[in-house]
Amino acid sequence: MALQQQKHSFISQEDYLAGELISEVKHEYIDGDVYAMAGASKNHERIIGNVFAKLHAHLENTPCEPFLSDLKIKVANSFFYPDAMVVCKDKTDHDYYTESPIIIIEVLSKSTRKTDQALKRRAYQSLPSLNEYVLIEQDFIDVEICRKSNHWQSEHYFLGDEVHFATIDLSVSVEAIYARVANEEMREFLANRSDAINNHE
Repeated sequence: MALQQQKHSFISQEDYLAGELISEVKHEYIDGDVYAMAGASKNHERIIGNVFAKLHAHLENTPCEPFLSDLKIKVANSFFYPDAMVVCKDKTDHDYYTESPIIIIEVLSKSTRKTDQALKRRAYQSLPSLNEYVLIEQDFIDVEICRKSNHWQSEHYFLGDEVHFATIDLSVSVEAIYARVANEEMREFLANRSDAINNHE
């Protein structure tokens, strides 16, 4: 989701957290500055819904939990709302944020790509608990995973690939991640698959 800076003087973490409890709009907090978050597209919601459903089913009856974008992450002097994350045995003594995600997932758009790939990448990768940072494009097919075990080097997955969330031993096909997503690559993929089925019959 896109961020828009609010005009104000520096505010404390305490004032920010108190304000979020009563605000109708979510804000991210970066070193004393507050940024309002814009709404998400249908494709954004489809992608994160597909991923969350897989995470939720896989992690049932385990010590790990998936969360969507209403739970914040605290990183140093900043607070972010990731699109989804996985937390195991959270020791953070706060109901509205965590400091110990093991997986963070962001769905990219034109307005958020730079922030997600640069500022948030650096912030998230500073978390001792984090093992995997996942960035998913919505306008075209590309799932990028940066793993601590691979020195945060990027690995990309495309249609026909299986994405492996190594930290929780879950594999999800790229096709499943993009189910119902209306972009050009998915339309072409589905059309080709339909033609292949018809030709086989």
